[in-house]
Amino acid sequence: MKITNNSKLIVLISSIIFLQSCTKAADNTAMAFPTPELPVYTVITSPATTYQEFPTSLEGKNNVEIRSQVDGYLDKIYVEEGSFVRAGQPLFKIDPRVYGEQMNMASANLQAANANIQKAKVEVDRLQPLVADKVVSDVQLKTAKANYAAAVAAAAQAKASLGGSKINVGFTTITAPVSGYIGRIPYKKGSLISRTDPTPLTLLSDISQIYAYFSLSELDFIAFQKKYAGATLEEKLKNMPAVDLVIADGSNYSEKGKMSIIDGQFDKTTGAISVRAVFPNPNGTLRTGNTGRVRMPQLLSDAVVIPQESTFEIQDKTYVYVLGKDNKVTGKPVKISGKTEHYYFISEGLNKGEKIVFTGIGNLKDGALIKPKTISSDSLLKANPL
Repeated sequence: MKITNNSKLIVLISSIIFLQSCTKAADNTAMAFPTPELPVYTVITSPATTYQEFPTSLEGKNNVEIRSQVDGYLDKIYVEEGSFVRAGQPLFKIDPRVYGEQMNMASANLQAANANIQKAKVEVDRLQPLVADKVVSDVQLKTAKANYAAAVAAAAQAKASLGGSKINVGFTTITAPVSGYIGRIPYKKGSLISRTDPTPLTLLSDISQIYAYFSLSELDFIAFQKKYAGATLEEKLKNMPAVDLVIADGSNYSEKGKMSIIDGQFDKTTGAISVRAVFPNPNGTLRTGNTGRVRMPQLLSDAVVIPQESTFEIQDKTYVYVLGKDNKVTGKPVKISGKTEHYYFISEGLNKGEKIVFTGIGNLKDGALIKPKTISSDSLLKANPL
């Protein structure tokens, strides 16, 4: 088939028209999707304090079950539920009449035993000169001395019985072994009380100090040992800074606590070790049974700091968009070691001086081109302090 000059001209004109239409389409696309101008933040480092939080249950310094050491009827209740009592203050009274009579009988028995001692001694004193003069046989004197020894032993037994009865009389008045707050009192006046009752008369809680018990995993425990100075665990605890307590309403308890003890071994079931922090409780604000969270501080001398809104998550990993020299962004994974209300502290993935996209990262993808608008770290920290 022969192509004429007219046909060549038509093809050339068609090609020019096609190229012009493509150029216009590209220009329209560029106008429809302009390069986004996004704020860019230069990564800084700063001294900071991060916290690890652990759920905790609170107990008073002493929680004492108050029980009766004698059987009898509950005669008096001297305290009210929830009241504060001092050590040695009377709490309950068991009817003492039976034990008082037992004490009187034991006292009478002791008096009789002492009289028998005197009687036996008189007999020994009477026989000694008679035996010396050989008026009577020494067998009678030996018998008299044996009777005297038996009387002394009987008196000692009676004295011990009297002491025991006095103790029982003393047990009829039940006093507070420690200072603290009275719990629920399930018994009423006139109730028959026994030493073997499964339910105590009440629970006395000494809450001058509060113990916060929580658990550390094996990894947390290893990190704790590496974090603080000291050759022994006791020295590491002494070098550890004070801890905070977040109470149930989310606020911080006013007093600082101190780590005091770590259990001797890991629980085989949970793989954790129990830890205790001690908090002063001068106003009785905290009570046994309260819950909260212990916050353990970690002092960072040169932490990499980034705003929380600069991050996004994919499959449980945290990423940021790092700005390259060509103004193109690349997603980069980071490891978070701690946080505040507005910032994350990064332990791996970023270095001081790198630039990351501050906000507007929702529609970005790897390799996307942006127009960076630098924001200063000073202005950001002024708006949202660490």
